[in-house]
Amino acid sequence: MRLRALLDTDALGLRLLGGEDELDRTVRGVMTTDLRDPSRYLSGGELVLTGLAWRRDASDSEPFVRILAGAGVAGLAAGEAELGDIPADLVEACVQHRLPLFAVNETVAFATITEHVVRQVSGERAGDLAAVVDRHRRLMTSGPAGGGPEVVLDLLTSDLDLRAWVLSPTGRQIAGAGAPLPAPLGAALAGHHLAATRTGRRGPYRAAVAGSTYSLFPIRNAGRGAVPAARDVRESVLSDWLLAVEADASDWPAARLDLLQGVTQLIAVERDRRDAARTVRRRLAQEVLELVQAGAAPAEIAARLRVAAPVLLPGLGVAPQWQVVVARVDWTAAGTAGAAGVPGDIAGGPVAQALLEEILVDPAVSGPDSADRIAVAHTGEEAIALVPLAAVPAPLPETVGDPTDNATVREKEAGESPAAQDPALHADALLAAVREPLSAGLADDGRLTLGVSAAVHSAEGLRGALEEARHARRVAAARPGRVCAAGHHELASHVLLLPFVPDDVRRAFTARLLDPLRDYDRRHRAELIETLEAFLDCDGSWTRCAARLHLHVNTLRYRVGRIEQLTGRDLSRLEDKLDFFLALRMS
Repeated sequence: MRLRALLDTDALGLRLLGGEDELDRTVRGVMTTDLRDPSRYLSGGELVLTGLAWRRDASDSEPFVRILAGAGVAGLAAGEAELGDIPADLVEACVQHRLPLFAVNETVAFATITEHVVRQVSGERAGDLAAVVDRHRRLMTSGPAGGGPEVVLDLLTSDLDLRAWVLSPTGRQIAGAGAPLPAPLGAALAGHHLAATRTGRRGPYRAAVAGSTYSLFPIRNAGRGAVPAARDVRESVLSDWLLAVEADASDWPAARLDLLQGVTQLIAVERDRRDAARTVRRRLAQEVLELVQAGAAPAEIAARLRVAAPVLLPGLGVAPQWQVVVARVDWTAAGTAGAAGVPGDIAGGPVAQALLEEILVDPAVSGPDSADRIAVAHTGEEAIALVPLAAVPAPLPETVGDPTDNATVREKEAGESPAAQDPALHADALLAAVREPLSAGLADDGRLTLGVSAAVHSAEGLRGALEEARHARRVAAARPGRVCAAGHHELASHVLLLPFVPDDVRRAFTARLLDPLRDYDRRHRAELIETLEAFLDCDGSWTRCAARLHLHVNTLRYRVGRIEQLTGRDLSRLEDKLDFFLALRMS
């Protein structure tokens, strides 16, 4: 379509401010952005829509327009909702760079213009999928009639015979047509997408997984509801959605590629709506967190929790238990090849917040609105989640002496146990399904560490739960690996202390105690280290240890005597047993 055709549609509310001689330019797509530098998302021929949130003063207009002109965009449409009249400096910059400029009336939504442009472009280049944009408005409705992203994906299947899924950065299926994507496959595709994004390559990305070829299209969240302009790809890589299509797009004609890019723009509208819905939960978490950290009275915190509970767990009749989860994302390098390359620190708090919101989604629930029990705030470099746990009904008391009681029999047959009914979050389980894709996104310069508190029953316990989760996260941070987690149960053990022993002290301590035994084992194949471990595991019991190692007790006594002779320690003394135990754990 031509630019001048936009002026012929009254419903779009566009007013030409400059560039009348350039109205015969061809529009190949549309992009909504408030980034100061959106060049990495532009391929040329787009109508760019902006709310002007990037403009702080008059000096910002010329660099912004210069970037657009250099990328070969067809025109710029600026909304009047933010500043009223379009600034004169922007008009002047567009004249200077021969870029057509339109004003968008404040009563017209950018989604209306997006829908119109995509409909026209799709109709001209891919008439077999014009129905996608005809049903675009269904993406923006949250009622029973709204189809969400599934509408577009269904039409991709029926009209173009393409199977496609919308995935989160961890590989969780948000939308899909037909059979659900297996979770391991979704995680693998997300890992390919994150790894490719970190290299700075332009999508779509090709991935071969389990004998099939997929094309991965980034879904950029750069609309009015997006976070402030990203200076570095790492600020958004762990939160962007992707469209996975079971096909090899490397040999597709330009028209079909343009069509799929238009589909990602439609799905981005759904992403904006989802993020807007999270605003209330984020605000609730922030308010509770500020009260807890300020040492507010428990009654004041409890009152705030009573407001939060119905929002997070609709229909819940009793006050739930609460858990606190703390996460942090740290970057250790200035950037990788292809990153935006702008110097300066990355704000870790918002990155960890978006990531924690994804990690805490119930894995049994799919769809964009599955996060209704998540409230995550961020403070400084860490994100803090307040997670309500629905109360579990207490089990009925067993009937003493009646093993044939029907209720008891049914429970045993069903395999139910208190552990199975436990709604609490567990650190290892949270990261089990997402470790692979997130490690790809973190690459060689990022780390995610996470700590989980125990469940608390009242406002009085929240401050302790917050500190507990923070301590657990520090334990996780002391471990090797890109993605690490620790739970509250680890804080009541020597495991809490070991990670904080300096490496040089750790090496010297273990070498002094264990190196003589290792050297002896190498020379004589005596298995003294194995014997020592078994002896300590058996609490110094000669008979149990001999049985475990399949040795005669006299042989075991000989080996233990050799250990004591080589190290100068006495394994009958508690202090020496403890030293050996810690040395083995730290080695």
